[in-house]
Amino acid sequence: MYAEWPIPVRHISFIMVITWYGQACFKLQSGELVGVIDPYSRDIGLTPPRFRSDFLLITHDHMDHNNAESIPQENLITVAGPGEYDVRGVYIRGIQTYHDAKEGKERGLNTIYVIEMEGIKICHMGDFGEPQIREETLEAIGDVDILMIPVGGTYTIDAEEASHVISQIDPRIVIPMHYKIPGLKVGLEPIDKFLKEMGIKSKDAEDKLTLKKKDLPNEGLNIVVLKTP
Repeated sequence: MYAEWPIPVRHISFIMVITWYGQACFKLQSGELVGVIDPYSRDIGLTPPRFRSDFLLITHDHMDHNNAESIPQENLITVAGPGEYDVRGVYIRGIQTYHDAKEGKERGLNTIYVIEMEGIKICHMGDFGEPQIREETLEAIGDVDILMIPVGGTYTIDAEEASHVISQIDPRIVIPMHYKIPGLKVGLEPIDKFLKEMGIKSKDAEDKLTLKKKDLPNEGLNIVVLKTP
């Protein structure tokens, strides 16, 4: 089921709760409204998430990002590519990019999603592989409150490249993703290299990020490292 019809916009403001399930998979929740991004296959060594969701975003068709079957399908709206969508008052824009530094010749295409939810603008970069963001992509992304960015290298940008991309986008909060964690069979770099690149010696991981728009930092950059459930 795809978001191709008008759905009434909600007018009640809720707290945004962001939970990371490993790799590039996130749960976004606001009241009873739930979204999921990039659920993965158990073949990568982690247990796939399974929870009721109103919408599902898939950045590209690889097994560690496209396990739609793990999400209950009843009333689920799926978005899997570039375009503009309105899902129950959540505005979603998909922006086409490349999975590698050779214009997709090695790993194909990738979709960056910009999600506006509870007045907060979230950018999920999927498996972005370009060494820097092209000007047209940066313009399409616009201002960002929360940036979810891969930092583990090998199949995406690495820690140094991620640092540069962050400076280009200039978000208020960064949530690193797609790096080595216990149980993951994919060969990625750990989070430490990224934190060092950002000038941070260590960072305690949080269970989830919970906030309203008024809680966003007014200045500076806040790095939030999340645990998996």
